[in-house]
Amino acid sequence: MFKYILLSFSLLCLIGSCTYVQKIKDGTTAFERKQFKRAIPMLKSEYKRAKSRVDQGKLAFLVGESYKLTNQSDEAIEWYLTAYDYSYGTDALEEYAYALKRTQQYAEAIQAFKDLGNEIGSPYEYKREIRNCEIAMKWLTVGAYEEYTVGKTRFNNRAADFSPAIYLGNALVFSSDRAESMGEEEYSWTGKDFMDLFIVDLNTNEVTSFESPINTVHNEGSAVFTKDFGEMYFIRCFGDEDNQAFCKIMRSEKDGNSWTVPQVVDFTEPAVNYISPALSDDGNTLYFSANHPDDGWGGFDIYESKRTPAGWDIPKILSRNVNTIGHEKFPTVDADTLYFSSDFHAGMGGLDIFRVYKRDNGEWSSPFNLKAPINSGADDFNYVVDYRAPIVNPKVIHKGYFTSTRDEGSGLDDIYTFEKLVPPPPPPKDTTKEEPPVVYSMTLNGYVLEKIYEDPNNPNSRVLGRKPLDGASVQININGKSETVKVGANGLFELALAEDTNYDFFASYEGYLNNDERFSTKDISKDPADPDRLFEIEIVLDKIFKNQEIVLDNIYYEFDKADIRNDAKPTLNELADLLSQNPTIKIELAAHTDCQGPTNYNQDLSARRAKSAVDYLISAGIEDTRLSSRGYGESSPAVDCVCSRCTEEEHQANRRTTFKIVD
Repeated sequence: MFKYILLSFSLLCLIGSCTYVQKIKDGTTAFERKQFKRAIPMLKSEYKRAKSRVDQGKLAFLVGESYKLTNQSDEAIEWYLTAYDYSYGTDALEEYAYALKRTQQYAEAIQAFKDLGNEIGSPYEYKREIRNCEIAMKWLTVGAYEEYTVGKTRFNNRAADFSPAIYLGNALVFSSDRAESMGEEEYSWTGKDFMDLFIVDLNTNEVTSFESPINTVHNEGSAVFTKDFGEMYFIRCFGDEDNQAFCKIMRSEKDGNSWTVPQVVDFTEPAVNYISPALSDDGNTLYFSANHPDDGWGGFDIYESKRTPAGWDIPKILSRNVNTIGHEKFPTVDADTLYFSSDFHAGMGGLDIFRVYKRDNGEWSSPFNLKAPINSGADDFNYVVDYRAPIVNPKVIHKGYFTSTRDEGSGLDDIYTFEKLVPPPPPPKDTTKEEPPVVYSMTLNGYVLEKIYEDPNNPNSRVLGRKPLDGASVQININGKSETVKVGANGLFELALAEDTNYDFFASYEGYLNNDERFSTKDISKDPADPDRLFEIEIVLDKIFKNQEIVLDNIYYEFDKADIRNDAKPTLNELADLLSQNPTIKIELAAHTDCQGPTNYNQDLSARRAKSAVDYLISAGIEDTRLSSRGYGESSPAVDCVCSRCTEEEHQANRRTTFKIVD
């Protein structure tokens, strides 16, 4: 499912190598090259000239996508609805629903999500989005007291300004793609410049570029400083021929009146994106967000590293009280309180800001959503307290800043001010009655699901969603004991959880591949403010399509080589895991080439690549008797085109690695 991603530095680290402005002749090409600002007028013009409703639907959807990716949700809504009305399909309806949610039209979004569930044949798929919309509607009308007041800063402009950090004097450092950014090229996504760090004097609102050698022609952003401003950490996204566009945490020290040449922090791993560093008040704990492929709960997660005499220690992932299967980003610290943003904890839209704090036993509390007006249907992130700000109103506890992509801003991302207000006094307690003890409970709702394919007979067709798999069996293993349950039409099984316990689940159904899932309560703390905890897991079973090739995504090879690259290993590891869970099946693993090059060469190269993948699976513990390899060369193209006229996309579709279940 395509999720809305904020147009800010956290997006820049995900999109791969940067695309520069190129001369283009049509809107579709501009869109494909991520030149969204240029694409919009071209696509609109082509939409008016289109001769069929099908073509109009395609163009309208691309206009909607371009508006979304340049943070113009109101315009996107109109074009997604047009695309859906012109038979573009469920993708347009889904994006329409999410755009309504981003603009806080929650009632309309709920109806759109319900319509979408019915259309794909699974109301289950969007139940969580509907529930979150209902929660957000309640938060907007909950009562007279609001915890915050919010205003705009005067130094925002039409650029993307985000991630404020407290700096020397009465200044902030923030990230922006303003015209003063270094680098001569234009960033084609926005039609603007690349990201740099800037300083704003809050007394005058004068903005200047951060000094050398911090800013470069690469993207820099999301800075944080120690309390004495003698050390800084920030993000730089750069790469070389072998390591493209990964973002790293950089460290620099103040040396007199200048900063030292930044160095990558020592725990950095290759092929991992690191974003949004934060420091504890004493400077001895470094928090950050990363999308580690092996260590995370899913998406971006928040980690911490402790300072040692030898440098920063190996990072540890924060508990499941904080991290989810979604994205957790932009941590900031205020004494014992950690603020962060998440798109999975129950919220109002994209990223919402939450707070947790360290309990007496060192564990994190349950996350608390800051709600409106801090949060909105848009992306809200990077909450920073500024204790330097003068407080005149006795009802104000402290002031600070945060970033939002809400539509009323000046640019794509904008920095807002906030005031946290003193809460009203609590109602008096009845001292004649003894307070009942807090009773804690933890419940797990597990769902067994199957994929809904656009073509039910083609496992390579687009997945529209998931639906419950009625009658599936789930084996539950707890501390060496096992029990088996069957799920009903809603695919649900429920389990009361115990403290400090690991749970293993193994799901199966005739005609489907087995799959497993794990859950642990070992890092979940008791919280009197949230005594009844409900968790969810999903186990998706793949239907068995015998003797049908299934394309393995993200398997690429160097030119004229058959070695398994590091970026292919996660996909092959998943395949090895699938084979381990299904010990009776046998597969043929195949490699295909495009039609470019001599036929015999392509045949030999594909055979070597298929064998290389099989050898990797054997090294992962899969018996060789269950595996066979075959190179098809150019003989079995996925896209049948005249070789001299094939587009690069068609060539890429034909260069693929596949497997099929043969027994």
